[in-house]
Amino acid sequence: MRIAFMGTPDFAIPALIRLVESGFDIVAVYCRPPRPAGRGQRFRACPVQIEAERLDLPVHAPERLSCVKERDRFAGLDVDVAVVVAYGQILPSDFLKAPAAGCLNVHPSLLPRWRGAAPINRAIMAGDRVTGVSIMQMDGGLDTGPVLMSKEVVIRPRDTADTLARRLSRIGAKLVVRALERLDARTPVAQPRDGALYAARLNREETRIDWSRPAREIDCQIRGLSASPGAWTEFGGERFKILLSEVVAGKNDEGEDTDRSLVRAGTPARGTAGPGTVLDDRLCVRCGVGAIRLLSLQRSGRRALDADDFLRGVPIAAGARFGNP
Repeated sequence: MRIAFMGTPDFAIPALIRLVESGFDIVAVYCRPPRPAGRGQRFRACPVQIEAERLDLPVHAPERLSCVKERDRFAGLDVDVAVVVAYGQILPSDFLKAPAAGCLNVHPSLLPRWRGAAPINRAIMAGDRVTGVSIMQMDGGLDTGPVLMSKEVVIRPRDTADTLARRLSRIGAKLVVRALERLDARTPVAQPRDGALYAARLNREETRIDWSRPAREIDCQIRGLSASPGAWTEFGGERFKILLSEVVAGKNDEGEDTDRSLVRAGTPARGTAGPGTVLDDRLCVRCGVGAIRLLSLQRSGRRALDADDFLRGVPIAAGARFGNP
């Protein structure tokens, strides 16, 4: 089976490696072109290009796919199928029609929930308990094509967008190989009309932590944005990214208050400390409802640290307050 592989970030690498190890003939690897990166703004190849060159695979990194030259070049590859994993460009209709068996997309959600650009982030930020991977036959819509295979994955309490992405990428790599091996024997199933949600691109406005929100929502925001772009707050005129947290007080599944652990620890009783107030010497922070404990933080231009190491460099005592007063 002749395959064109199309992907750009680290998320796509396990699928590329698994296809090569499974003996598929990768006749071309498409990825986004090198971009300026780092302090020196030097042009840097994307992760898939680096890995493809390591595997001695032919790489093509066009700026756009819409021109006739690129359409003819792709058609001339005479591939049986294209495998698309977080490529970062919308495929023109000529590209979708060129492979004999069409184009398969490895999408990190259980379609039709979380179609679009940021499904992993959005699933965590929404407080979803489960997500998954779908192998979809691409059509002209945005993640609207019929599904060949899918696998459900539990979102763990301390999953971040990064840790969940790594797990989903490995699962997706195995699943797309199985889908290709059974391509002739399986009929894609149309997505349900109900339950579709769009995973919009992340924007700066939603990265700032609003401590008046409930603890569970803030925890989901922090984990869903970690490590990039990262949720942030201010203290002492400096901006800090919060990369990992856990809920220590709030509402349980039955709707009952769970602030008792804080009261037993000698922290202020409910209602006496405003949102954003630090409640102890281990970075437990009051929220609009309940509280969270900050587990990993990062100063601007520095590496991420766990809370204990962070506090050695930035002492933050009980009674201090994050964010605007």
